[in-house]
Amino acid sequence: MKLKKAVLLIHGFAGGTYDMESLAWNLEKQFLFDVYQFTLPGHGIKKNCTYHEWVKSVEDKINKLVEYGYNSIYVIGHSMGGVLAAYVASKYPVVKKVVLAAPAFKYIGEWENFSLKKTSAIINDYGLSEVTFRMFEKVPIGAINEFVNLVKKYQECPKKIKVPILILQGMKDDVVPVSSSEYVFDVVDSRKKSLIYLKNSNHDMFNGSQINVINSRIEKFLMFNKINGEKEYL
Repeated sequence: MKLKKAVLLIHGFAGGTYDMESLAWNLEKQFLFDVYQFTLPGHGIKKNCTYHEWVKSVEDKINKLVEYGYNSIYVIGHSMGGVLAAYVASKYPVVKKVVLAAPAFKYIGEWENFSLKKTSAIINDYGLSEVTFRMFEKVPIGAINEFVNLVKKYQECPKKIKVPILILQGMKDDVVPVSSSEYVFDVVDSRKKSLIYLKNSNHDMFNGSQINVINSRIEKFLMFNKINGEKEYL
């Protein structure tokens, strides 16, 4: 029987395993957790997939970990991966804790104040070549539509989450608005919840200047349960 707990990382829209590589290494280095990563169908390659395939892929990974003998699974999801993580946390009793980093229950296309100014801010943060690469090379147009359908389908999932939850949100995020994380914090059905505002982080928080504090907070959350409905600025 497995003695260590399993951590499942679910990467963001158009992300690959490199997105949370530092976090994975940090969690594994003390041999406290077995960390599993995978690439969602259609991500990283120009292939159209439905959101049903993304959901099934995550469900398959949870079921496989149960087959491996884990009875405690911690799920960490970034961006679109946060929507999928919220879904499995609301459905599977074996999921004991969940971390949502900039969960994309709201996104740039919904912003009432979306403008060319916002577009410029995103390009300034990530660079024109990277934005173009993500949007037109790594992300087929059909995948964007499926992403929208995914969010619509699972918008209510946070209301069903009863396990301890840590939410991380970059204050400089021009992709997922702060209100998305606040929505999750407000509606989640768990007393053990925490929302951390990261003052110097954008959407790509796992590769930014606050990565060390992010990794540290996630590790402490997974090891302990000392959160009680607080909000914090870092």
